[in-house]
Amino acid sequence: MTKADLVRKITVETGIVRRDVAIVVDSLLEAIKDTMKKGNHIEIRLFGTFNLRIRKARIGRNPKTNDKVNVPKRVVPTFKFSKEFKTDILKNVKPDQISEK
Repeated sequence: MTKADLVRKITVETGIVRRDVAIVVDSLLEAIKDTMKKGNHIEIRLFGTFNLRIRKARIGRNPKTNDKVNVPKRVVPTFKFSKEFKTDILKNVKPDQISEK
């Protein structure tokens, strides 16, 4: 599902004008991004948590030359689904419903 599909689905389910739904969806995504830029986490109850994690510095390897490369410490955004979300999905989706890529 793309963002456009999501906007279309919300428009059909709520009857709200598509343009207004698109503004709300874009605003939600921007609010999440802005909050994380400030170093804060976002918890959406019964859905999941957006968080920032620090990855340790390490020695990596250049796959083309096999040379060792220093990979610096860095911050990465993460998302963890809530237990309720995972339980709901797992009891309603069967393995044969998933398309393998």
